[in-house]
Amino acid sequence: MFNSMINHNCPRLVKGARLFWDDVRQQKFLLFPEGALVLNNTSWDILQLCDGRHTVTDIVGILSAEYSHPNIEPDVLKLLNKITERGFLYYDPSSI
Repeated sequence: MFNSMINHNCPRLVKGARLFWDDVRQQKFLLFPEGALVLNNTSWDILQLCDGRHTVTDIVGILSAEYSHPNIEPDVLKLLNKITERGFLYYDPSSI
């Protein structure tokens, strides 16, 4: 799915999808019209950066520094690929 062109595009959640913190459940979610996905902390951090301003390369760099993990790219790409396949993320080449 991902290639060098995608890495330079800016992912963004599709219209109707949003991140949500539930105070009652103390849980992070990706909400969409048909339901919700429970997110772990890493997934939450990745998707927060999918704002149409950060490229995939930016996201990998930011999280590599934050998690002090030099090889986080495969995990980031795997999550972005899964969320894209589910139809909740798109890439806007004009946003950079």
